[in-house]
Amino acid sequence: MRILIAEDEVHLAEAVSQILKKHNYSVDMVHDGRSGLDYALSGIYDLLLLDIMMPEMDGIAVLKKLRSEGNHTPVILLTAKGEISDKVTGLDYGADDYIAKPFATEELLARIRAALRRKGEVVPEDGLKFGDIELNTTQLKLSVQGKEIKLNLKENELLELLITRKQAITSKEQIIEKLWGFDSEVEYNNVEVYISFLRKKLTFLNSAVRINTIRGVGYVLEVTS
Repeated sequence: MRILIAEDEVHLAEAVSQILKKHNYSVDMVHDGRSGLDYALSGIYDLLLLDIMMPEMDGIAVLKKLRSEGNHTPVILLTAKGEISDKVTGLDYGADDYIAKPFATEELLARIRAALRRKGEVVPEDGLKFGDIELNTTQLKLSVQGKEIKLNLKENELLELLITRKQAITSKEQIIEKLWGFDSEVEYNNVEVYISFLRKKLTFLNSAVRINTIRGVGYVLEVTS
């Protein structure tokens, strides 16, 4: 899952980013509303954390513009205590939730999981299953019938993306945007390298799951008989 943090308090944004990365979310940060809007409109994010009070464009204005453009990415507003009118306005314009600063880590994570569930995303507490494989997204472990192997972070993120795509074909462009960000200079061969790593580890585990290449289109997970 990729999350955008739009928060002008740099230290807070960095602290939240570290918390989310520790729980294996991919994170981008911006510190003004205009940049937040530009990033959010890319469509690569699964959830947005928007501070209400930001320079150039406040969080409510960003939210209003997103919804008017047909962008329905879940939004959690970051508010200061006492901003009741802003909370109500934000919910009226389509925010999914709000959380008052300062907040506890557990509450933030719970609200993120809840917002993603409402969107219909798979939000695992421990991991994901597909065919005979089990992916523990917290411990970065891939296992088949008790036999397991450790993944690096990008392998974990890539396999998680392929599983949550529910057997839809995933293009290299989509993989780069979701794993590295829409303004990344990562090239296609980086994707091919990580696909190769995952294939070797699936073979090592004697899994029936295969990553098939649809030439000129992308990749899809399939279970062989």
